[in-house]
Amino acid sequence: MHRVALYLQDKHQVREELGLVQYAEKKGFEAIWHAESRLARDAITPLAAMAVVTDRIKLGTGVINNWTRNVGLCATTFLTLDELSKGRALLGIGAWWDPLAWKVGIDRKKPLKAMREYVTVLQKLFKMENVTFEGEFVKVRDIRLDVVYGDPSTPRTIPIFIGATGWEMIELTGEIADGLLLNYLVSPQYNKIAIEHLREGATRSEREFKNIDRPQLIVCSLDKDADRALDDARPLVAQYLGQQPHIAKASGVKESLIEEVKTALGGWPAKPGGLEKAKQLIDDKLVRLITASGTADDCVKKVHEYNEAGCTCPILYPLGDDVRAMIDVFSSDAT
Repeated sequence: MHRVALYLQDKHQVREELGLVQYAEKKGFEAIWHAESRLARDAITPLAAMAVVTDRIKLGTGVINNWTRNVGLCATTFLTLDELSKGRALLGIGAWWDPLAWKVGIDRKKPLKAMREYVTVLQKLFKMENVTFEGEFVKVRDIRLDVVYGDPSTPRTIPIFIGATGWEMIELTGEIADGLLLNYLVSPQYNKIAIEHLREGATRSEREFKNIDRPQLIVCSLDKDADRALDDARPLVAQYLGQQPHIAKASGVKESLIEEVKTALGGWPAKPGGLEKAKQLIDDKLVRLITASGTADDCVKKVHEYNEAGCTCPILYPLGDDVRAMIDVFSSDAT
């Protein structure tokens, strides 16, 4: 496996994450992607700390959203991270999700238009242009990045990845972004359909499809005991089926099961005892379909399926307690 990356969210203390990223770098992992999904952690603070304690590994947001940071603030944030990491920053951005967005006062209307405007302005700012843009969602007037370190006229090479699940957002990604950050808890068959939509978007903008990177978040529950690995993955699968059903629907999970899981969870956050009830509705077949779970051989085989279905770099989300063991299995030394 020529390319592999690590995904972290909120399972480990931040200081513990620093050690994991150093270990992943030592073992040949190309990137660390840090989440910003629930109201648990921001993504930038951990990545900034990781930039200081590493030398080569790339640092990506997987993902931030385009609603809560003014586009100018987002650009300067990544300008800073790029300076701190000496050019290793990757900007992964997504359209966020409800009900969380709604609960903090965000109306996610016209997500495609909002994303197009946001990414367009970011790209212009990273080219060190003076930007005036009067969109429906993004409005800036004669701004440019005020570089305090390095040549202010040199464009910043900060790749922009859109984290997309729906077909229209994937097509938009093919039109305008450097890469598509494929979601987790989808099946390899979903990937094949997604890639066709990505091609369609690239064709629309007369872009070379091969130049669009396609890393993918992949849940990896690895254990010597395959049954225990499946059980470790079951709560996460239940949580996402019930709270972000668009992900499950994309892989063809039955509507009736999604509704059962949603009812058992009782909303977001889950009601007391809700997750325990919901996970009992998730069978082994479904866990195996949309995660890489089981023994080391099981996990490697499943990740290869995602690669063969269009993923260019698996970004492994470790659910097991021994993250270093998972890193070892997928390290450049092992593969």
